[in-house]
Amino acid sequence: MLVRYCHVPQLTSENRKTRESSRITCQKRIDSLVTVNPNIQFEPSHWQFIVRMTEKEETMDASDSHDSVSLAKKNGRTSLLDSGEDFEVLNEEDIDDDPPPLEDAGGGKGKSAESNNTNADTDADPPGQVEEWLDVLGNDQLKKKVLEAGKGRDSRPQKGQNVKINLKTYLKDRTLVEEQPEVSFTLGDGDVIQALDLTVQLMELGEKALIQTDAKYAYGARGSCKPEVPPDAELSLEVELLEATDAADLELLPPAEKIALASHKRERGNVHYQRGDYAFAVNSYSIALQITESSSKVDISPEEENELMDVKVKCLNNMAASQLKLDHFDAALKSCVSALAHQPENIKALFRMGKVLALQGEYTEAIQTLRKALKLEPSNKVPLTFIFVLKKKICSVLCPVDGAIW
Repeated sequence: MLVRYCHVPQLTSENRKTRESSRITCQKRIDSLVTVNPNIQFEPSHWQFIVRMTEKEETMDASDSHDSVSLAKKNGRTSLLDSGEDFEVLNEEDIDDDPPPLEDAGGGKGKSAESNNTNADTDADPPGQVEEWLDVLGNDQLKKKVLEAGKGRDSRPQKGQNVKINLKTYLKDRTLVEEQPEVSFTLGDGDVIQALDLTVQLMELGEKALIQTDAKYAYGARGSCKPEVPPDAELSLEVELLEATDAADLELLPPAEKIALASHKRERGNVHYQRGDYAFAVNSYSIALQITESSSKVDISPEEENELMDVKVKCLNNMAASQLKLDHFDAALKSCVSALAHQPENIKALFRMGKVLALQGEYTEAIQTLRKALKLEPSNKVPLTFIFVLKKKICSVLCPVDGAIW
């Protein structure tokens, strides 16, 4: 049976006389331990530790010793000789051939300059490394590491600002997927994958960073065709933050630019919808709606007004579809009503409103709404099919016997 102390400081006494007197006291202590357990064996490192501790005790002032012991007990810590809990009894087969490296547990006056230099070399970061990995969300699925420091924390971009980055996307095996210089997007608007939205706001201007992300915060279980990313793929992103500027004042934005910006946000919502990320789709459509509904201090032509209204209605229709997928029926109904307030004969808005009413159990109103859609577009079989399904459902409740009430 062997006793090993896993964190044993080196003996560094410079006074030989003190060492000799200490060794006698140490031997007495070891003898007392052997008396308690004759099978205990000591490695040389343990002998050194006990000698060191004895030397410190003999040179301590009595009052200091009393304070130290009290503090140790208060903190729940005891020395190797005060408590058997500091010893780990191991079987011979569990012992490594080489003992673990010794560490200095405190005191430290006997350290040599060479030892200090060795430790400094060991602890030093490799060239170019600024910091270790930052676990952004605390789940080890999104991590960021600074490769080259930026201009300080004050230069970090804020949510809502327009940022420009250089981006390289790699698969986990370092296969290059895509290289995109000067990618621009609005931070926090969902214009890019979540991994970028969440980490770029932690970067400093001019900073270069490496980002490792789980598929959950990239292209998910479906992957992507453009860029070509397989399903459930973990990605590695190399990002350089080039600039961060405040977003343009929507009131001063020329109508053509406002239409283009709203359309871009709507198209991003469509991407989220197609990927099944309905909550993100609703967010993108909401941002697009804010743009279309913003007041303007510049002149706008009737044609531009109509075009802007068309974008708004499309956003409302698509938002209703996303809200239906999320089972947010009241919100979906509100979106449909808003769309029909601007365009009363919008087929998609009528159909989705009929669907929402049916899901809320308002079958009669649902059928009336769907008939309006069918009247406007007789060739559209979707409203007709849905009407047939609703009639059948009502009949099954009100007319269990064969026959129709219509």
